[in-house]
Amino acid sequence: MRKLMIAFLLAAAPVLGLAAGGGAHLDSADVDLSDQASLQRGAKYFVNYCLSCHSAQYQRYNRMAKDLGLTEDEVKENLMFTTDKIGDGMTIAMPADKAAEWFGSPPPDLSVIVRAKGGGDWIYTYLRSFYLDDARPFGVNNIVFPDVGMPHVMWDLQGTQRAVFRTEKDSAGNDTQVFDRFEQVTPGSMSAEEYDEVARDLTAFMVYISEPIQMERRRLGVWVLLFIAVFFVLSYLLKKEYWKDVH
Repeated sequence: MRKLMIAFLLAAAPVLGLAAGGGAHLDSADVDLSDQASLQRGAKYFVNYCLSCHSAQYQRYNRMAKDLGLTEDEVKENLMFTTDKIGDGMTIAMPADKAAEWFGSPPPDLSVIVRAKGGGDWIYTYLRSFYLDDARPFGVNNIVFPDVGMPHVMWDLQGTQRAVFRTEKDSAGNDTQVFDRFEQVTPGSMSAEEYDEVARDLTAFMVYISEPIQMERRRLGVWVLLFIAVFFVLSYLLKKEYWKDVH
């Protein structure tokens, strides 16, 4: 029992940490993993904007091709670097020691980041919550992840924005700064609605790579539940037949 409790606490730690560490409101990502077009667009954004610094080493290119309705040739031509092989994981060439030197710590692998952060809503909100902050090394901060250590790599799509805070009293009666809203500073190449779709597609892809088997698991789950329901009816009828003469 003690080992079981320890295992549960370790599994729940990322979610508990999220609940304890962040006060930002999380917007609903509303991803649809059955939408292959969305996943394909998300894969494109992931390769173009994330894969240069972040790996996804537990996701293989050939598995992605199968699940996203792409041919291996399409993946090779559009979603892979020339040195990679179709059976490889989505790794990067950046050495960990250099990454630590440049960014302060190596950028995390994104294979299971969605599960570590408690779901796609965190990622979706994070991607849309960068704001200008001259005090930070890369000139930006993030409402969801304060003192973030990475630049806003999709600023050309979203543009730049500043965060507006309001002063409120905390439980002890002290003044505290609470996030109120964003204000656009410079426009990006997309409207706010278009960028939200980009963030949703990228989030959907990251939800997918966090557990590539989940869609198949859900399909199998329906058949398993149907089997259990039929088996229950047959078992009940059999029980009645065996015990009908017992009073």
